[in-house]
Amino acid sequence: MTAQRTSGLVRPLLSGLRARRRPLLCARGAAEQSHWPPEQGSGRGLGSSRQLRDVPGEARSADQVTVHFINRDGEKLTATAKEGETLLEVVVNQNLAIDGFGACEGTLACSTCHLIFERDVFQKLDAISDEEMDMLDLAYGLTETSRLGCQVCVKKSMEGLTVQVPVEVSDIRRELEVGKQSKQ
Repeated sequence: MTAQRTSGLVRPLLSGLRARRRPLLCARGAAEQSHWPPEQGSGRGLGSSRQLRDVPGEARSADQVTVHFINRDGEKLTATAKEGETLLEVVVNQNLAIDGFGACEGTLACSTCHLIFERDVFQKLDAISDEEMDMLDLAYGLTETSRLGCQVCVKKSMEGLTVQVPVEVSDIRRELEVGKQSKQ
C-alpha cells in the first residue's frame, strides 16, 4: 500500500479520534492542575519538544520520583518526575531521546507512548480505560503488561520504576517518511 493511500485511509480516522479527545487528569492532592485544551500555537512539532505542564513553584524534592526508561536500543534513560505527571510528560519535560514518543501529545489518538511494565508494577496501576485499550490494540509489540505512557500517572510508590520502550512503534509519520524516500 502506498504512503498516499495509507494517508488517505488514516487521516479520517485520526480526525474522528481528535474530535473526541479528552484530557487525563492525574490526582495532584487537593488541587487539580490541568492545561486543557492546550493554548493556541503551542503544538509540538515533529522534531521538537515542549513542556506539557509548566506550573510555577510546583517542583519540590519531596514530590520527586526517579523513573527509568529502557530505550529501543537498550540504553537506560533516567529522569526525575513530579508526582502526578504522566510518563509521557516525563519524557517530554525531561527531553528524553525516545524517537517518536507521544506523537499525539497525550490525546489518545495514537500508541506511540506504548510502554511495557514489569508484572508486579503493572498490577498496581490504575484501571485501564476502554479508549486506552482501543489504542493499545494498534500498538506493535503488545504484551500483557502494556500501557500507554500518557495514561499512567507517576506516584511516589513508583520510586525507581523501570519501563521498557518497545523496539517497534506504530507511527504513521514513519510510514509517510519511508514513502517519500522511496519516491526519490
